[in-house]
Amino acid sequence: MKPAAEIKNLRVAVDGRTLVDGVDLRVLPGRVTALVGPSGSGKTTTGLALLGEYPAGAHVTGDVRAPRGRVGYIPQHPGSVLNPARRIGALLRDIARTRSRHLPRRERAAFVGERVRWALSLARLPDATAMLRRFPHQLSGGQQQRVVLAQALLLGADVVVADEPTTGQDALTRRSIVDRLAAVAREGIAVVLLSHDLDVVRALADDILVLHDGRVVESAPAERLWRAARHPRAAALLASASAPAPLAPQAVGETVLRVGPLTARHGRTTVLRTPALGLRTGECLAVVGRSGSGKTTLARCLAGLHRHHDGRITLDGTPLPRSLRDRTRQQLASVQYVFQDAKASFDEHRPVLDQVARTAVRLHGASEADALTEALGTLTRLGLTEDLARRRPDRLSGGELQRAALARGLLARPRVLICDEITSGLDTLSRQAVLDTLAGLVHDRGDLALMLITHDLTTAALATRIAVLEAGEVVEEGPAHQVLTAPQHPFSVRLMEARRGSHGGAPLRSRG
Repeated sequence: MKPAAEIKNLRVAVDGRTLVDGVDLRVLPGRVTALVGPSGSGKTTTGLALLGEYPAGAHVTGDVRAPRGRVGYIPQHPGSVLNPARRIGALLRDIARTRSRHLPRRERAAFVGERVRWALSLARLPDATAMLRRFPHQLSGGQQQRVVLAQALLLGADVVVADEPTTGQDALTRRSIVDRLAAVAREGIAVVLLSHDLDVVRALADDILVLHDGRVVESAPAERLWRAARHPRAAALLASASAPAPLAPQAVGETVLRVGPLTARHGRTTVLRTPALGLRTGECLAVVGRSGSGKTTLARCLAGLHRHHDGRITLDGTPLPRSLRDRTRQQLASVQYVFQDAKASFDEHRPVLDQVARTAVRLHGASEADALTEALGTLTRLGLTEDLARRRPDRLSGGELQRAALARGLLARPRVLICDEITSGLDTLSRQAVLDTLAGLVHDRGDLALMLITHDLTTAALATRIAVLEAGEVVEEGPAHQVLTAPQHPFSVRLMEARRGSHGGAPLRSRG
């Protein structure tokens, strides 16, 4: 079969650091090829090469053959490629019109409408007027992702590169993403899946390439690789798919943060209604739910980043101002928020180490020398070398930046640390290391309380308590073990069943 795209002996280097070293890739129409490997292994660099995109200042050698203008890209953070000033319907219709120029004028409107409906259906988006009139910021991350997929389909893509498409998604949404990409492959389109999510790779991929340090250490049909990986690094990575989360710390202390009842709004629409919640030192509360359920809105209210809410939030019994700008330096240090989109939270022009160290200088008055020493030590414990730490953010992978964002939050020495999907960009081995670090922090520091905003129920197993959100309401709350093993609310039951289903090991689509 003639490949839809092909890469031969690709080498990419930036500032003397080799990102990709001699990679070969052959993707076939109607098949899903997965690139897997640790954070920084070269997955995204290889995938973007199919679009002719490389990091600034990159030195590139090799042969890349891909259909010009017919490779669609679904980025890890799809909101970054959507025009914030255009409504979704207008975005999609504009693209469809570019494909209708060969038609008589009287036939163009019908063609555009038909193509938009087809793309929305394949991307699993409703073609309701209310959806099409929304702006990108009014959509959840999962909905934004589906809009970008619809754009690629309307452009007539022969190849779709999906970069970590399940990042930040709950088990139900992950299953939906698998269904969408499988449907795209059935249309005869080649899908290149860049992912650390081995459960999704197991369910979807026909062929797998395992990368490490920019090199392909093993490449094989998926069934053969899962059954008997030959390279030690490939075997270790695939075996880590079911790695257990660390045990939660048991000792808890005084209540440090009290919330609500709380009601939050986006415009005139109420998006969150929570009962009273408390968070104690030595405790980890995991807030789980599907995309758009209100998890991040709750976190942003606590962090002072969402002012449009009603309800009382107190820290050590003292009311917290709604706006970040009105909080004292001590309050800013005490409640730290680690963002899901780590890249957007860093200044692209300054070294990561300097930005992490700046936290200790600004919030605690540390000297620059002491702050740099503390920052480097924290980054090292989280798995970033000094060489990486001294680079600018655009020279780090998404997973590396997530660890840097966590280090920055820790340098504030917070009482409450809110982590919003911080393991979503990490491979299973790196995720385990970060969870171990968090568990150790809660255990060693008697005055720290941790809140995990997560779609990943394996990550939620770190918690002492779990709150399940659905449609902006807490439908269940209780000890983590109880919620994970014996959920009571029907939605919680569905969520846990979807989790068990995604770990079953059976492919969710027939192999081509």
